Amino acid sequence: MSAAKIKKGDNVVVLSGKDKGKTGTVAQVLPKEGKVLVEGVNVATRHRKPSQANPQGGIERREAPMHISKVAVADPKSGKPTRVRFEEKGGKKVRVAVKSGETIDG
Repeated sequence: MSAAKIKKGDNVVVLSGKDKGKTGTVAQVLPKEGKVLVEGVNVATRHRKPSQANPQGGIERREAPMHISKVAVADPKSGKPTRVRFEEKGGKKVRVAVKSGETIDG
């Protein structure tokens, strides 16, 4: 298994779909499904009936997972989408933005 190019806490840009161009932080990575959960992006609404747990009921909004191929890591310098490569710096394997050559924290 190769190292993950997108990790929890990364700033990402959405490349396609209804939220194209939006940026957000990765809240969760689901590697088995190949999906990511991005804060404030791909918000799904559910109409909930009143129940004992939720006596008020109403409309519930929450982020839904989206395919990992629809997002790209945001370049630390410009904020634009970039690919990620791995390099060894100081004996450690680090992620580097291809566009700017900047090291990605994480």
